[in-house]
Amino acid sequence: MVKLGRIFFAIPLGVFGIQYLVYGQWRGGLPPVPPWTAGGHIFAYVTGVVLLALSVSLLGKKEARFSATLLGLLFLLCTVFLHAQKFSGIIHDGVTRTRAFEAFALAGAAFVLAALVAKESASIQVLSSGNPILAVIGRHIFAFSMVIFGIQHFLYAPFIASLIPSWMPAHLFLAYATGTAFIAAGLSIATHILSRLASALLGVMFLLWFLLLHTPRVMAHPRNGDELTSAFVALAFSGASFLLAAYCSKSR
Repeated sequence: MVKLGRIFFAIPLGVFGIQYLVYGQWRGGLPPVPPWTAGGHIFAYVTGVVLLALSVSLLGKKEARFSATLLGLLFLLCTVFLHAQKFSGIIHDGVTRTRAFEAFALAGAAFVLAALVAKESASIQVLSSGNPILAVIGRHIFAFSMVIFGIQHFLYAPFIASLIPSWMPAHLFLAYATGTAFIAAGLSIATHILSRLASALLGVMFLLWFLLLHTPRVMAHPRNGDELTSAFVALAFSGASFLLAAYCSKSR
């Protein structure tokens, strides 16, 4: 579960890094930096390089705990100091809220990953969670974000239903069912009641989204960067959920 989660979590980081290098700017829903951030091309390229380096580190398990902790801090700081600049938008606008909580949830998952990977050097232990405090915080960050995503599905159910492939039946029902699943999973992870099962099922749900919903859209629109981003955000959340499943099992 840890290995699968780490791979599914790390690959999207590399994709995001490549996108930053290709675009040379902040763009749409590309995490973790919101599109209105100042800084121009230079910092977009720097972000791309950093994300690529962290992806390689996590995939190769080289200084992985340090990289996971650094990744969590990067995403958390982007949420607190950049996304939160549009706090009114987070409260009232679904798109702004989604972007902020995607970065927030991935920060939490990165802290959990830092607690799961093996200690590889004394230098890693200095920056990472030798104690489980960061991982516990990460678990609750992730759980809270899942509840927010669930509420979003109820607030914007018709729009969510429009994204579901036409060959699937009962689109509106599936939108509400997914929202319910998000809320239930978030509460389960936060309370540690059936948290391993809830996290694993959440990971399967995100993986099915990646395969059945997003991949066909990417193949139909290969030049659409937003579709590519959305697909790999789903894969990252699948990996994050599997990491939470492993952590909830080990932390009992």
